[in-house]
Amino acid sequence: MEKTEQKLSYGLLGRDISYSFSKEYFTDFFQKQGLHHCSYETFDLRNITDLETILKEYPELHGLNVTIPYKEAIIPYLHSLDSEAAAIGAVNTIKFTKTGLVGYNTDGYGFQRSLEPFLSEKAHKNALILGTGGASKAIKYTLQQLGISSQYVSRSPEKGQWTYEMLTKEQIANHTFIINCTPVGTFPRINDKPAIPYAHLGKGHLLYDLVYNPEKTAFLQEGEQRGTSICNGLSMLGFQAQKAWEIWQK
Repeated sequence: MEKTEQKLSYGLLGRDISYSFSKEYFTDFFQKQGLHHCSYETFDLRNITDLETILKEYPELHGLNVTIPYKEAIIPYLHSLDSEAAAIGAVNTIKFTKTGLVGYNTDGYGFQRSLEPFLSEKAHKNALILGTGGASKAIKYTLQQLGISSQYVSRSPEKGQWTYEMLTKEQIANHTFIINCTPVGTFPRINDKPAIPYAHLGKGHLLYDLVYNPEKTAFLQEGEQRGTSICNGLSMLGFQAQKAWEIWQK
């Protein structure tokens, strides 16, 4: 009799995440790899405390991805952190082990890989990071590794951070790399965009949006109209998902 492979389930934790392509990505990946015993679910949680229910109801879970707004809130539920996740202070990947749940961060890896076509000339030395959530921490960590100075911009700034109202023509000119780490502009609110002074953008700028649905956000459209280079977060999603799969298979 042919041995039946153990059913393995993976998934995405977040809130209001109907826009996400993660399930589509992994379902397609499993099909192409012939991994018919693997499945991927979307867990849209109203509160992070609902995680306990998910763990009880899905005993076949072997790995999870984590997205907005739980990349930091998930940490107290984990048994340990990978060194890079600990340094970043945010988790987007969870591995289920015999000794408990282990947190990793593959956002930084995905972000860096997706940047390779844009940063080969090392033209961008200063960056603005829009938003201060879990994703922004991975972006800041990666920029530090690349030797790129960065400045947080927030609607509710902490000490040392800038507000959107503080952004001047000179600051935009001095920060040619601008990364949107907020969910602003995500489907279905596709006309929304971060409140930066777009009139000061030019050909020397690179606008990067972690949002990938829609493919070209209002933020990226504003930049493209002024001659900037643009990149959305779809390739980052692919790279970080590949890394997550590697971690789950270790």
